[in-house]
Amino acid sequence: MYRLLRLSVLLLLLSLPTFTYAAGEVIATRIWPSPEYTRITLESESIIKYEQMILQNPERIVVDLKNIPIGHALKNLPTEVKVEDPSIRSIRIGQFNPEVSRIVIDLKGTAKVKIFALAPITPYKHRLVIDVYPDNYDALASLLQQLEDETYQKPSENVALESEAQKQKGINKQPKPQPIIVAIDPGHGGEDPGALGKRGTKEKVVVMQISKKLKKLIDAEPNMKAVLIRNGDYFVPLATRVKKARAAKADIFVSIHADAFRKRSVSGSGVYALSDRGASSAFAKFIANQENEADLIGGVSIDDKDPILAKTLLDLSQSATINDSLRLGKQVLLEIKKVNNLHKKYVEQAGFAVLKAPDIPSILIETAFISNPEEEKNLRSTAFQNKLAKSILSGIKNYINTQPSIAFYLEKR
Repeated sequence: MYRLLRLSVLLLLLSLPTFTYAAGEVIATRIWPSPEYTRITLESESIIKYEQMILQNPERIVVDLKNIPIGHALKNLPTEVKVEDPSIRSIRIGQFNPEVSRIVIDLKGTAKVKIFALAPITPYKHRLVIDVYPDNYDALASLLQQLEDETYQKPSENVALESEAQKQKGINKQPKPQPIIVAIDPGHGGEDPGALGKRGTKEKVVVMQISKKLKKLIDAEPNMKAVLIRNGDYFVPLATRVKKARAAKADIFVSIHADAFRKRSVSGSGVYALSDRGASSAFAKFIANQENEADLIGGVSIDDKDPILAKTLLDLSQSATINDSLRLGKQVLLEIKKVNNLHKKYVEQAGFAVLKAPDIPSILIETAFISNPEEEKNLRSTAFQNKLAKSILSGIKNYINTQPSIAFYLEKR
């Protein structure tokens, strides 16, 4: 009887459908389009081995994945291409031979491609990254053009008449004063969502919303202009953020973030500046390490490291800039405390990679703790975001008016 029962169970098990997980299968795919570049990410449980080709007439990129079966995620990749993608027209997937799955990326024009692998880091497993850079787009030139378009508007009729009157009197036209340029850096983006709230709120989303509100306020001020370091949901390496701010000849750099901590009861806004003598507290060091991991999470190939920025010496010039940053941070902190409670009543310091411009007063603002349920709710609120943006602007204006930065007198233009 026992043997019969055992045999019946065995036959039942053999009759059940089996679900196998293919070794090396791509478990997730993502596409992040932006004017600067489009990123395609393939995620797998194991390292993805590949070969690549760039073909012309028509322009396309071919990536052969070795010993990677065409599973659900890979089949779904072509559907993720957006019509408005500036670089990619379409994607095709096919079985080139029994051992190779082929990805064909049809381009809208000539482009450069960079493909690299990323080791696992929370929340991702092994990733293969395909970055497509359109040949006809220069991110830094576009940034400068944005500033030029917004700064130098067509003269009004009164200005034109005044200019004509000056000509008749033989008076040389006075040069228009340069506006104070504020570089606004919305943290994270693309592959790097930043901190996550209990309700699913993503840091990269709320900081972009706050940054756009701040930009609008700054642009409405006379003799002030703002430029966004990223203006969409895509990743920008930390060194590139600094490079962009310097290319825009920014007078002030403000990086916007939303904090997170393992204890949900922790709350409050905070302002940070760079340190040349170690972190001002263990918590400041924790926050800096957390923010500096952005390159690992967002994904940067090893040859993207800027040797100059990576080895920046904190010389006397940067020490002076750090002092300016502390003054700026103090003024912003005084205004933010009118909107939210403060985590610390003073500007903290640590080795934030994104604050290492040697000649631009730079601060990083942790607007609130997204890990705190009440503050997460506030961060999702348009009213709270508006109040934060207004308080940051007030702090910047107070700094300009009461603590003129020595950096303003540097011959940067």
